[in-house]
Parts: sequence; structure tokens; C-alpha cells
Amino acid sequence: LNDDQNSDSDSSRLSESTASSSDSEYSRQSFNSDSSSKPSSPASASPPKVITFDELMAAAKNLTDLTLAHEIAVNANFCIKHEDFPQNSFAGTVKQIVHKAFWDHLESELNEDPPEYEHAIKLFEEIKEILLSFLTPGANRIQNQICEVLDTDLIRQQAEHNAVDIHGLANYIINTMGKLCAPIRDNDIKQLKATDNIVELLRQIFRVLDLMKVDMANYTIQNLRPYLQRNLVDYERTKFQEILEETPSALDLTTEWIKESIEDELSSVSDESSSSPGADSSSKRIISPTLVLNNGYLKLLQWDYHKTIPETLITDEVRLQELREKLNQLKIIACVCLITNNMVGAAIVDVPDFADQLKRISIPLLEGMNKKTFDLKEALNAIGVQICSKVNRSLAERGLPTLSEEMQSNLMGQIAHIVEDNNPVSSLIGYFQKCMPAMPGGLSVIQTEMEFVGSQYASIVNFNKQVYGPFYANILRKLLFPEAAMGKEETETPTN
Repeated sequence: LNDDQNSDSDSSRLSESTASSSDSEYSRQSFNSDSSSKPSSPASASPPKVITFDELMAAAKNLTDLTLAHEIAVNANFCIKHEDFPQNSFAGTVKQIVHKAFWDHLESELNEDPPEYEHAIKLFEEIKEILLSFLTPGANRIQNQICEVLDTDLIRQQAEHNAVDIHGLANYIINTMGKLCAPIRDNDIKQLKATDNIVELLRQIFRVLDLMKVDMANYTIQNLRPYLQRNLVDYERTKFQEILEETPSALDLTTEWIKESIEDELSSVSDESSSSPGADSSSKRIISPTLVLNNGYLKLLQWDYHKTIPETLITDEVRLQELREKLNQLKIIACVCLITNNMVGAAIVDVPDFADQLKRISIPLLEGMNKKTFDLKEALNAIGVQICSKVNRSLAERGLPTLSEEMQSNLMGQIAHIVEDNNPVSSLIGYFQKCMPAMPGGLSVIQTEMEFVGSQYASIVNFNKQVYGPFYANILRKLLFPEAAMGKEETETPTN
């Protein structure tokens, strides 16, 4: 809004954010000074720094800011949703009772003779503040108008003489809301205009104002996103540095993650190198830091997300977990297709796109694999039943004999055994995923999905390297070249 705009113009409305809210949950991890991880720097023998409550709260605020900014920038669907307590919940019931008591009390006051307006005046004062919060700088005309019409001192003087036009005030509020709201709220505004009971009208006004607050927040997010995307690397790095200064243990889990990757690389060093004197020191020097870091990233696709993820990856924890689950789902689908093709391939060789049909059968039954209540064995049994039915239907349509009971039982059994540890087909798929740059012919059914997962994963990894590369470099230097790192620390200030 500005002074040059017509107050009745639709151009004064907020543009609506139509993006759906991300169902992602933010990380449960908080930084603290009680981490059991031992720092690997030469200074680890020094007494630990005592973290004050204010410092801890400052670090928590920085983490919240960092997480929110990251989510807005990388998740195009992120927005705020208006949610209320479920009606049947305890909190929802309490809220309903308290609100009903308040509005009933207001109604009884307005029905007195003469009416008691004090609570209504307080509501008008609150509405005025909310309406003013929607205005942009420079909207002086409408700001002055709101302050003039909803002047609580004047309304209180009118109340003393029983001259308050409460319906007129409500109508002004509704008209002003109509000028400020997003187009999606037009129907809500129409319903407000059709409400006669003043108490119910005030109640519904607050409900719509709550929705308008969410619209305003999403409008701000929409406008903020391009700026954050342009400046996110520097912003995240600066914020994390502030966290590290407030909480020195904020890289302990990241250090352990990188240390595990180094140990994995050392275990693959040749017997000749490992058996020679001083092998540990020399082995560390020939390990590529880039290889160590890349292998650490790959481990995230098999990460047990019941344990805490490295601090530098908290902002992408949900996305990484979703990719891991998607990869596991694709692995099972590939196993199902390979087993089916191996056992009944001759019977379905002439059926076009049969592998895609198997995929379409499997995907709905594997939805929600990440949930604790999901029963993978039951899902695999259901997949086996449907595949047998599909194969038999295809054979019958072509006038061929259907699968015998023994063949069906064998096929369903092999599909059900995919879930077992060290299953040979599952292990084979895992080997291809790790070692083969090109998708083997038998797995082409999941090629498109694998390319999509790979693209998303590469995007997360590349951005993470950009932001946290200096922090990783310091950790790798200390772990791989401790003598050089010690000398460097003596000549440099502790900054990233």
C-alpha cells in the first residue's frame, strides 16, 4: 500500500502464496557442551570452556535462524500453515471451553442495559494493532484512517454516553480487511459481511485476521527467498561460525563423522603399506581429503537416523533421510523385478513394459516405509500376491497355462526374503549402486528414479561443501596432518 493507491483497488492486496507446507520436521539436535565426542585438536587437553546459559541460548537462536533461512531458500514449497489443535485433543477441548466462556461473557455484557463495552473496546484496540501490522512503510493515509476510526479513547468516551456504533466499527474493520487481504480470503470477507450477530462477527473477524497473518508471513517468505538464495552460502557460514564461537563443541559430531570416514579409508590400504613401520602416519598422508569427504557423504545414504547427524548437515537432515528411504524403496523394487524376471521371465518376455507394471504394483505398497508402524514383510507378501495375480492374468489372456502353486509359492517366498540380511539379490543391487557408474540393463526400470535421487543428493552435497568447506578443511588438516595443523594453529587466529 502507498498514499498514491486507490484505497478500493485490488492492487493493494497481498499476493497469495500458494505453496504447500513442507511436512518436514526440523532437527531435534541442539548444540551443547556435554558432547561425549572428544575433540581431536592438539588443544583437547585444555580445560573445557564453561558455556553460560545466555551463550547457549544465543547459539540456539543462531541455529533456528540458520535452519529457517536454509529451509526457505532450498525448499520452494516451504510456507507457514495455519493449524489448530485437533478438536478431540485435550488442548483443543480446553481452548474451545475457554474461548466459549470469553465470547459468552462478552455477549452478556453487550446485552446489558446499558451495554458494557469495556471488553469490546479492548478487542477493537487489538484489531487496530493487527491491521496496522499489515501495512508497509509509507502507507500513511490508511494508517491515519485506522487510528482515527479505531481510536479507543474516543470509543470509550462514546461508550460513556451509550453512543457507540459497534456495527459501524465492525463494518469498517471488515472493509479494511477486504482491502488488505489476499484474494484467497474474499469468501471469508463475504461471510463476515453476511453475519448479523455482533459477538459471532467479532469472533469470526479474529479468525480471518489469524489467516491473514499467515498470508502475510508467506508473502514475506516469498519475497525473501530470492535474496536468501543469492546470499545463502555466506549467511549460513557466518551463522555457523557464530554458533561455533558460542559453543566450541558444535563440531564434535562432524569430527567423528569425518574420523570414521578416514578409518574406513585406512582399512582399505594395502597389506604392504599397513605392515611397514610408521604405516599409520604415512597412510594418513596418502589419503585424499576429497575422497574422505565424499565417502562420508555416501555414508549418509545408509545413515541410522535414530542417532544424531553431523552438525553441519542438520539443515538437510530431513531431505537426506527422505533420499535414503527413497533409495531403499527403489532397491526393493529392483529386487522384485529381478526375482520375477529370473523366475517367470520366459512367460512374460513378450509382454510390453511388464517391468514398469511391476513397479506400479510395488510403489503404492511401499509408501510410508519410514514409519515405525510400517510392516515391510507384510508389504512384500502383498506385492508377491499381486505379482502372481498379474502374471497369471497375462498368461491367461494369451491362452497360456498359469503358474503352478509351487511356482507361485516359490516366487512369493523369494520376494518375501528380500527383507532378510545378506539377501543375495539385495546385496547385488547394493553392489551395483556403489560401484557401477552406469545402470545395468536389468535395473533400467528404476533408472529415471535413480537419476532423480542422484540429482537431489548431488545438489545437497555440493551446497554443503560450499558452505562448510572451510570447517571440513580444518578438521581434515587436524586429523590427517596433526603436526602441520599444530604449527598452523600457533600462527593463525581461530577463525574459519
